[in-house]
Amino acid sequence: MKKISMVLITLLLMGVVLTAGCVDEDSSTDVVSDSDAVSDTYPIVVGVSIVPQQEFVEKIAGDNVEVVVMVPPGASPHSYEPTPSQLTALSNAKMYAMVGSGITVEDTMIDKLADLNSDMLIVDCSEGITLTEMAAHSHDEEEEHDHEGETEEEEHDHEAETQEEEHDHEADEEEHDHEEESLDPHIWTSPDNVEIMVENIYQGLVEVDPANQETYLANKNAYLEELHELDEQIQSTLEGKEGSSFMVYHPAWGYFARHYGITQVAVEIEGKEPSVQDMQSVIDLANEEGIKVIFVQSGFSTVSAEAIASEIDGEVVEVDPLAKDYIDNLAKVAEAFEKGLA
Repeated sequence: MKKISMVLITLLLMGVVLTAGCVDEDSSTDVVSDSDAVSDTYPIVVGVSIVPQQEFVEKIAGDNVEVVVMVPPGASPHSYEPTPSQLTALSNAKMYAMVGSGITVEDTMIDKLADLNSDMLIVDCSEGITLTEMAAHSHDEEEEHDHEGETEEEEHDHEAETQEEEHDHEADEEEHDHEEESLDPHIWTSPDNVEIMVENIYQGLVEVDPANQETYLANKNAYLEELHELDEQIQSTLEGKEGSSFMVYHPAWGYFARHYGITQVAVEIEGKEPSVQDMQSVIDLANEEGIKVIFVQSGFSTVSAEAIASEIDGEVVEVDPLAKDYIDNLAKVAEAFEKGLA
């Protein structure tokens, strides 16, 4: 009997050990599973429209995000169409930060994004920024001067002809009026606007990932300080240049010019090549102002810029409003503008 009892005790002890081993093994499995769940959560996929926004997002969220950029380097946000594979890459995105100022690529795809991923948070980076009208040439005064010498009969004939043609060209005139009133979408070219964009992005990131709010807040504030220092650096670079003019092919620098008190003179208006008359007007203006540099950017024709540069004995210089390294790039752009201001 005593021998049986010892056997039972031994078996019971072995059972306890085995059970403990099983429990430990299961617990270990659970821990691995939790770790896998965390790795599946991060990085968070965040979509943006243009390359500079990638820096804005990554400066706040760091390795917690994977940024998908719709418009690749060298392409224009005014004409680029995202590929199906790019849109598919956003199917699991938690957030999309749109510029929000009316760039063409967003107008054409924003509805597709909503259909593709209805759970994705859409952040409007332009919220809180005052949009301004795109610069445009006007020949109204010149046309008025051309008609001053007409006789009353000629004026009557001209008026009748105008009335007859008015209906036929009504749609074209309305489209032209709309273009003249269009807003400048290039809000990111001015550091003060980017500070607002960064605040909007931060709010969106906190909404989709509240667990990291403190980290995102600290990173956001640090980046805002970098932007403030950039602003001061550019002000120093352009000191004494207030009221000066610089010439660009594509008018992407209106917000930059306004913020620093300089004037942007554009060759291209509303995405169109200048007419012969426009070209001559630009050449005359460049000669009057003493402008010797025409700034161009990748993705746009340089034919007109090179022709004008030849006429004014000037040069064509490339600057990029869509570079990834936003702070470093804008400092270099300011230095280039300083040399080209007249």
